[in-house]
Amino acid sequence: MVFSSITFLIYFLPIFLLLYHLVPHKYKNALILIASIYFYSWGGPKFILVILGTTCLDYFLVKAMNNQKTQSAKTRFLIISLCLNLGLLFYFKYCNFFIDNINAAFGTKITWLEVVLPIGISFYTFESLTYVLDVYRGIHKPLKNFWHYQTYILLFPKLIAGPIVRYHEIADQITNREKNYTSSIKLSGFLIFCIGLAKKTIIANTLGIQADAVFKLPPEQIDTVAAWVGALAYSFQIYFDFSGYSDMAIGLGKMIGFKFPENFNNPYTSNSITEFWRRWHMTLGTWMKNYLYIPLGGNQVNNFKLYRNLIFVFLISGLWHGASWNFILWGAYHGLFLVLERLFLIKFYKKIGNWFSLPLTFIIVITGWVLFRNENINQGFYIIKQLYSFQFFDGKFALNNDFLFMASLALLFSFFTITKTTRSFQEKVYGEQFSKSSQWLAVSASIILFYISLSFISALDFNPFIYFRF
Repeated sequence: MVFSSITFLIYFLPIFLLLYHLVPHKYKNALILIASIYFYSWGGPKFILVILGTTCLDYFLVKAMNNQKTQSAKTRFLIISLCLNLGLLFYFKYCNFFIDNINAAFGTKITWLEVVLPIGISFYTFESLTYVLDVYRGIHKPLKNFWHYQTYILLFPKLIAGPIVRYHEIADQITNREKNYTSSIKLSGFLIFCIGLAKKTIIANTLGIQADAVFKLPPEQIDTVAAWVGALAYSFQIYFDFSGYSDMAIGLGKMIGFKFPENFNNPYTSNSITEFWRRWHMTLGTWMKNYLYIPLGGNQVNNFKLYRNLIFVFLISGLWHGASWNFILWGAYHGLFLVLERLFLIKFYKKIGNWFSLPLTFIIVITGWVLFRNENINQGFYIIKQLYSFQFFDGKFALNNDFLFMASLALLFSFFTITKTTRSFQEKVYGEQFSKSSQWLAVSASIILFYISLSFISALDFNPFIYFRF
């Protein structure tokens, strides 16, 4: 089940919210947990026991770790928990990938079961790791209640696609979120949810149809125009798809009293790749920074180690997205630009000014998305070559009006905050303070967006979610 499905929007969500507002406060967490188990079981019934089992083991391992008197004893329990979580992630997500590459490299014929990937395994694995690491570092005490910990991991708004919520950011809200449970915050949550739903179903889905049409073309039909149409369509699709889903998760959280961290901050208005990664999938970037980059020495090392750390972290980031070489190359590609920016590109960007560095950064990002999109690396490189080959085939490729209109909307909203005035307007829309007149405006806008989104879901036989498999 995904947030943009008819089942969720018409049945699951209204029933859950009604029950949530009716039950006494002391039973709200129990209702969330039951709903979360049902929500996950709908899409991955075979794996709900895997999640419940690992969260159960983690809870008691971390509790035992916290009770140890010596640091070495705590470290042993930490290692056991890390092996449990990373071992499951490796088994389900990467085992076949490594075996296939060993067979290709050495000519062996090692066989392995075709393992089905549990939904959202990367997201809840990273959150499990934050729990054990935050407790180990003394950032926050472990939850005393077993069911509270299950609620933290299984909380359905963030369960399958984030945002990646670090344990200490939400621990206190699990036990007491009364201050977040106001009518203004709930209205803000509903509005943000509907904005995210519209981004996903209206813009991302329409552009996704065009992106798929281009990437399915035989190479002899992909000229420079087709390559740019496909690359742009996918770049906007993945942004509005994932940021829309994140908005829905954040909005749902607000409606039940939780405040999740922001995951996107207008990334296509960045003036460098460094800035892009401060704005794109922010919770993953924060996770990588705090649990991988800083432990490696961060930027408190010599230049060689600094560049090594950047490349390594982004190789891991690429691998996190999927067990395929195109994701690893995509991570290396971004890591390379981060190194180049520290060497000389940032100085170059400052010399040419924001009006040139912004579109240049956008082009770099678009080129990277072509690698990300194509698991067939040769096809990815071919399309990248066509982007800059300036080859035009007469009558081979035609654009439809739906794509042109949605691409225009995507362009507008991607760069909407480029001025201070529009940025201020967006902050008000995503804020939590409403006057009496703006309350009615927010309610009206939410209802309109909700029903237009429903009509698009019903009309289009195309409703994928890109990050669903990560």
